[in-house]
Amino acid sequence: NRAPSAQTGPVQHGGSPSGSSVPPSRAVLSPFTSELLLLIHAQPTEAEQEIWEQVDVVLKEARTVLDELRAYKGATQAIREAIQNPSDEGLQEQAWTAVLPLVGKLKTFYQFSQRLEAALHSLLRALTNETYSDPTQHLEREQALAKQFAEILHFTLCFDELKMTNPAIQNDFSYYRRTLSRMRMNNVPAEGESEVNNELANRISLFYADATPMLKTMSDGTTKFVSENKNLPIENTTDVLSTMASVCKVMLETPEYRSRFSREDTVSFCLRVMVGVIILYDYVHPVGAFARSSKIDMKGCIKVLRDQPPNSVEGLLNALRYTTKHLHDDSTAKTIKTMLQ
Repeated sequence: NRAPSAQTGPVQHGGSPSGSSVPPSRAVLSPFTSELLLLIHAQPTEAEQEIWEQVDVVLKEARTVLDELRAYKGATQAIREAIQNPSDEGLQEQAWTAVLPLVGKLKTFYQFSQRLEAALHSLLRALTNETYSDPTQHLEREQALAKQFAEILHFTLCFDELKMTNPAIQNDFSYYRRTLSRMRMNNVPAEGESEVNNELANRISLFYADATPMLKTMSDGTTKFVSENKNLPIENTTDVLSTMASVCKVMLETPEYRSRFSREDTVSFCLRVMVGVIILYDYVHPVGAFARSSKIDMKGCIKVLRDQPPNSVEGLLNALRYTTKHLHDDSTAKTIKTMLQ
């Protein structure tokens, strides 16, 4: 199962022609712009090729990571038996043997998050530089990179949804660390110690301690990108994010666009991307996504989520409730807080 890609029917060019200067606030009125993020066949231009190829390697790996995370069963039973029978060396050995390969997987997932953050930085550099005068031009002329940005956010939300429903992940790693610590105290050589040293174990532990570790990595990564690129106006980043949120919202709430989706999982793709860019915007923008001055129509976005079958979006609503930065600020309208209760 690869991460679902978005697909649409044929693009109907209307409104503003590709490449015209469209203010971000009006970008969603162009059918071309509204469909650009979902162009499954968007091919990189020569200017995009180098970055696209680098990010494509990471996105292919992302599909493998999701497959492995879906298949992650954990060592819950073996750990439970070992804890209940502390003097039974055979059960201790069984639990340790069961946990070691799982810790290897958890280490791989964590290290992948670092590569994904680097890919995000590459895309942000391309989509926010001064080549074009506004985010709509970037998104229209660099469609292949815009789609990759959307795919990273889709993966991020998918990863965290799977992680949140699998308590074995944290339990396995906690057991590994406790057992390793006990072995060190007793001067027992530990087979897995060389694979995950103490410093790396601390970082991995912090990563999985977060309810949504991949989203936190991407949010921190976007914040870091803005702080490291002070020569770029912050609006270059926030306008790209708000435009993408608007594009997704319009695609989901407009029957004309939605009817062109050739696959049902395109809806979940759009929903995840919309929520992902809202959360990044909320971290990066000084007053966040929920303030009245925000360029994201938060009421409209929440309404789109509320209009979906309830069980299908609870995880995304929870992401807005619990992983955003400014929801509980005084500047957030009470109606928005009520909508997310």
